[in-house]
Amino acid sequence: MKKVAVLGSGQVGEVLGNGFLQHGYAVMRASREPAKLAGWKSAAKGEAHTGTFADAAKWGDIIVLAVKGAAAEAALDQAGLANLANKTVIDATNPIADAPPQNGVIVYFTNANESLMERLQKKAPQAKFVKAFNSVGSGFMVNPKFPTPPSMFICGNDAGAKTETTEILGKFGWETIDMGPMEAARPIEALCQLWCLPGFLRNDWAHAFKYMKPA
Repeated sequence: MKKVAVLGSGQVGEVLGNGFLQHGYAVMRASREPAKLAGWKSAAKGEAHTGTFADAAKWGDIIVLAVKGAAAEAALDQAGLANLANKTVIDATNPIADAPPQNGVIVYFTNANESLMERLQKKAPQAKFVKAFNSVGSGFMVNPKFPTPPSMFICGNDAGAKTETTEILGKFGWETIDMGPMEAARPIEALCQLWCLPGFLRNDWAHAFKYMKPA
């Protein structure tokens, strides 16, 4: 089983790190202060490690970027661009600005004709970015409990990386919908805004998207 480096010490990183352990992967979670993850490591079930961003990026076969969007570019620098080369990088980030939501709509620091993932791919051109896990809350990222498997929209320029990500999503209980090359990250990142709207307006955070076609 491949080794997965999860860059990020927050809730998304914890949920995804535990999910990969649950499904048999070896995991290294990364933080600028790895000591903060000691409790997670001691309680983890499976082959769990902690380290710096550079330690994890060098160690992992697959990289999961699970930091705040505003910190994503800096995280790549800390990981070391050479350590990301030729590896699948699953990008779970969204370009959420510090400004408060406007009538429930999260404010982004990107515009409609760019995405954060495009910025990241430009910064690390040898990495194989795939957008995933950004359009649902962390409580539903792994083994979501819905009447039918929900849909996770992905995109990226590397077919092999998308195949690898699709296999992971299948193990995690998702139907994968491949929306094409990295420009599709623009509408996929906007799905986070749509997903959060019922939460901010009605305190409804228990939902996911489903892509359906006629029989």
